[in-house]
Amino acid sequence: QVQLVESGGGLVQAGGSLRLSCAASGIRFSSTSMAWYRQAPGKQRELVARVFSDGTISYADSVKGRFTISRDNAKNTVYLQMNSLKPEDTGLYYCHARTLSDYWGQGTQVTVSS
Repeated sequence: QVQLVESGGGLVQAGGSLRLSCAASGIRFSSTSMAWYRQAPGKQRELVARVFSDGTISYADSVKGRFTISRDNAKNTVYLQMNSLKPEDTGLYYCHARTLSDYWGQGTQVTVSS
């Protein structure tokens, strides 16, 4: 059974930082593409960052230079370091794993106050 468990969300002031973690189980983590998505109230879920199994990384334009995605294959964990947070970064952040199927975590709330 695949499980993705996010942690690290919270309330932070604009300009602050948060680090999200996603612990995965039930998948061959080292060969799995991992990503972070977010969904703001009333908006569609959007891709924030993705790290492929070969280490290739991509970011949404809105977070380039502020967010950093990384993975630790020994710990089956993917991280999202978020710096210089803005109110528009507020939303529910989801961990995503892509194998032959798509798997999602429950989400962790990030709220950035102005």
